[in-house]
Amino acid sequence: MEPVVEAAPAKVNLALHVTGRRADGYHELDTLVAFADIGDELSAVPAATDRLTIDGPFAEGLPNGPGNLVLRAVSAFRARWPDAIATGLTLKLTKILPVAAGLGGGSADAAAALRLLAGMARHPIPPAELAALAVELGADVPMCLASRPARVRGIGERIEPLSGFPTAHLVLANPLVPVLTADVFRRLQARDNPGLPDLPEPLARPAQLGIYLSETRNDLEAAAVELVPAIGALTRALGKAPGCVLARMSGSGASVFGLFGSSAQAHQAAHDLRAQWPGYWVAAAPLVG
Repeated sequence: MEPVVEAAPAKVNLALHVTGRRADGYHELDTLVAFADIGDELSAVPAATDRLTIDGPFAEGLPNGPGNLVLRAVSAFRARWPDAIATGLTLKLTKILPVAAGLGGGSADAAAALRLLAGMARHPIPPAELAALAVELGADVPMCLASRPARVRGIGERIEPLSGFPTAHLVLANPLVPVLTADVFRRLQARDNPGLPDLPEPLARPAQLGIYLSETRNDLEAAAVELVPAIGALTRALGKAPGCVLARMSGSGASVFGLFGSSAQAHQAAHDLRAQWPGYWVAAAPLVG
């Protein structure tokens, strides 16, 4: 049979405020997330047992054993709904996004696995129960399960989907230096910052989004730049590109994004970055509304 295919779009933190630290060590966040029309791809066909293979430009070094988030998602799904899928699955993950890049790659892959399995199930899977399962897999998995623009608070469990979002385009760039989130958080100077300002309603135009974002921050950026100075250089270069409304780091890095109002401007900026840094990963893609 033809493989069942599910996309795993890149998650982009357009703004990320660290607002506190809980007694269990987790940090409270207030973040505006959106998703780009580029990402990993997961496919599945029936098989005797569950098995994962990985290909794509960033497959090297990525484990395909039980610790992989895709297989963890499959295992958790089967434990919750043991009769939903009668066969094993051969899964193939095509890894398009850099690893440890601040784009939610592993979480997006796990979320794609949950959507894929729910679509293949022999009986309906309640969305609320699927979302609850996503929480058990990681803080970013629930927002990636929806893969729609949202304001997210707490440790990732309080998700407020946005009713509308402007048509906008991104340039994503990464110096191909992995950044561990824990290393960035250890370098934070302040962990009790103010949350995001209220979002305008409706949020309809790229310029309006840019004005709003100019009043926000990524509180992890300074710490990440200390670890990887190339993040700062990329951000400055993107910010100077014609048509760039805002340039900022996503998540805990090392990926940065530039926000553009038109596809042509984004693709030109991506072309110029590739010429300047031919060894970096650079992509242009629209935001998913």
